[in-house]
Amino acid sequence: MGRVSKLLNKPLKAYTIYSLIVLVCSIPFYYLVVDYIWLNELDEHNHIIKKRVETRFKDVKLNETELADILSIWNVLQPGTKLAVADNRTNFKDSIYTVVRKSDYSEKPVIDRFRGLSSVIIIAGKPYHLTVETNVEEVEETLLAIALVTFIFFSLLVIGFIILNKRIAKIIWQPFQHTFDRLGEFDLLKHKTINFEDSNIEEFQKLNKEITHLIEKNVSVFDQQKTFIENASHELQTPLAILKSKIELFLQNGELTKKQLDIINTIHIPLGRISRINKNLLLLAKIENNQFSETDHIDLPNLIKENLELLSDYISAKKIKIHVEIQSEEKIICNRTLIEILVNNLLINAIIHNIVSGEITIKYADDLLTLSNSGLTKLDTQSVFKRFVIANTENTNSGLGLSIVKEICNRYHWLIEYDFENLLHSFFIRFKK
Repeated sequence: MGRVSKLLNKPLKAYTIYSLIVLVCSIPFYYLVVDYIWLNELDEHNHIIKKRVETRFKDVKLNETELADILSIWNVLQPGTKLAVADNRTNFKDSIYTVVRKSDYSEKPVIDRFRGLSSVIIIAGKPYHLTVETNVEEVEETLLAIALVTFIFFSLLVIGFIILNKRIAKIIWQPFQHTFDRLGEFDLLKHKTINFEDSNIEEFQKLNKEITHLIEKNVSVFDQQKTFIENASHELQTPLAILKSKIELFLQNGELTKKQLDIINTIHIPLGRISRINKNLLLLAKIENNQFSETDHIDLPNLIKENLELLSDYISAKKIKIHVEIQSEEKIICNRTLIEILVNNLLINAIIHNIVSGEITIKYADDLLTLSNSGLTKLDTQSVFKRFVIANTENTNSGLGLSIVKEICNRYHWLIEYDFENLLHSFFIRFKK
């Protein structure tokens, strides 16, 4: 799984990238538009200068010598304009051009771009060639100015997106947040009805409606399943007890042959497993129905010691070594029966899934209980706490031991995890205060 981000940040990121691309692409467009407008303005400016020169020399009556002296002074005093006698090579039509050359009026050798107008005017009855050239702003300066303005507006745009996104999202997504909070508080075991807030947004109304329908359906299925298990377990309890007692009476009959005893034993073993399954299903139903509401301060180290003594015969049969490390004496607040079942089931599981001459290590420190046992193969982490999951088909246990442990942990919101490392099965339970 990649990096997780909030839903609201997804469109903001897309908007920001899109805006950046558009604004960056707009820089050359802005430059071309500004340059086009600026050149048109310069062309108009050059034509105005031409008209002004024509007007000033229109009624001048001078001889050629005087006119030549005035024009030489004119060309010096009027930068950007030049008047010269037209010759046969002169184009008598107005022409506009752009030229890049060294500026005549710059102290440093700078190459500039000029917009020019070439025209012919009549002075004292003779044609004169007039050129008007005006400096065009440098491209680098224009691009820099446009880029700077674009960056400023992009920054304002992003800041505006963030502010608007937060303010609008806070209002628009409030019904969704309410729905999310209510779903987090929902507990299938408590059967509490979820009341969603009304929303004027069609999608949220549809979402709330579908969630309500789904919850009602799941609650109904859960109730039916729980009722069926309870009824079936109660109904099976009596006939199973009768069957067990009858079989035990048969086993006490001294007239039975060895073959008959073997047949009865083959019946007695699976019947015992069915009886344990039935008992554990009833226990699960009671836990789910919250029938173990009484709480007490439990001395966990002492409880572990008591259970180890009760299971000492099974431990000795497999020659298992026990290591107990107690680093905390803090008591746990919970139901005594449930914590006894939890510890007992974990120990039985550690014995069943152990090897001959293996080890069991129990550690309790800082509200963390760790129970490890020797093993050869890792259990399936996806199904280890599911009901009726048996790692070894040769085992005659009910397949509900770890499911009951998980249900007890859920009852008190304790965290339970499984791991397999260095040929050790390990279960970790974090007791929340």
